[in-house]
Amino acid sequence: MLSRRNFISKAAISTTAAAFSPILASAAFSTGGDHNGAGTYLGSEPEKAKAGFRLPDKFGIGGVAIGNAFHVNTNEQTNKAMEAAWNAGTRYFDTSPFYGYGLSERRMGHFLFDKKREDFILSTKVGRIFEPDPNFKENPDDIWKGKLNFKFKYDYSAEGVRKSIEDSLLRLGLASIDIVFIHDLSPDNGDMKDNWTDYFEKARKGAMPELTRMREEGIIKAWGLGVNRIEPILKTLEVADPDIMLSATQYSLMYQEDALNRLFPACEKNNVSIVVGAPLNAGFLAGKDRYNYGNTIPDGYVEKRNKMNAIAKRHKVDLRTAALQFSAAPAVVTAVIPGVSNPKQSEENVASMKTAIPKDFWKELKKEKLIAANAPEPK
Repeated sequence: MLSRRNFISKAAISTTAAAFSPILASAAFSTGGDHNGAGTYLGSEPEKAKAGFRLPDKFGIGGVAIGNAFHVNTNEQTNKAMEAAWNAGTRYFDTSPFYGYGLSERRMGHFLFDKKREDFILSTKVGRIFEPDPNFKENPDDIWKGKLNFKFKYDYSAEGVRKSIEDSLLRLGLASIDIVFIHDLSPDNGDMKDNWTDYFEKARKGAMPELTRMREEGIIKAWGLGVNRIEPILKTLEVADPDIMLSATQYSLMYQEDALNRLFPACEKNNVSIVVGAPLNAGFLAGKDRYNYGNTIPDGYVEKRNKMNAIAKRHKVDLRTAALQFSAAPAVVTAVIPGVSNPKQSEENVASMKTAIPKDFWKELKKEKLIAANAPEPK
């Protein structure tokens, strides 16, 4: 029986498929994924695992860098980065009020304003309410750089969700949002830590049912969580009816076993798709001296990256290209969203998704135990 949730998902895909058809026709890989009774991900034909809300293409851009993460980027620079992504065929854009304290939404909305609304899919996030801060001072320890001028408070209530979405629409200057992710409801959030379950309970009673109502009302097409840990997603699958999850930092060339053996099977079982955020571990797999959203690199990861680069060099493969395709390969994954801050990055990322990679490259990574033996391989 076709549920309203799946009906909305299918309708959303059909309205945007025409815009994506050039990319779909030129895709250089296919995907697969399945699991056995023990929860180990095995790999199967894509049609067996096309769960939840599906994006018409496996690729989009994340708005972290658009919000001045790590360093200041000018309006002109970020606009050109988005323009290059659009011209290369990108049609999925993800942002958040938290990215640059509203800056990412403002910039992304400005870029998308002149585009036909049916030609792109937009996601943003809820969980924080922002207000002007006349006494704003830049925090040198903050990931966001530059002049921000706002402060926030956490609010996972039903009223907070409505308020956050209304504020986002005003910052974006757009009339609608397709996907809403409940943001940073996770133990790695430094403001929550072990108390994250208290915030989760507020969201269970407020944000989650409210987003379900908004989906049923047709205000949004889909909702889920946007988090950097697996536990909040698994907990949400037990208590609510989400469509799609943004899982950042949990499935990349550097770290994938937990997602393969716990996250993916659970999402497929519950008919929920996954967007992979930080597929390059915030630039680490592109050669940056940082890992995820901090400067602390886990022990052994630089050595692991060096080994991967050596294998990639032998097979004439760009490691960044391999990383993007690897994160997109499981069938439950509906998109990967690396960040971009300049046109070159945008063009290179899209080109990476169309580049053929030798099968022997993946086989050698598995032989050397650098990636999981059951990880789906791009084809």
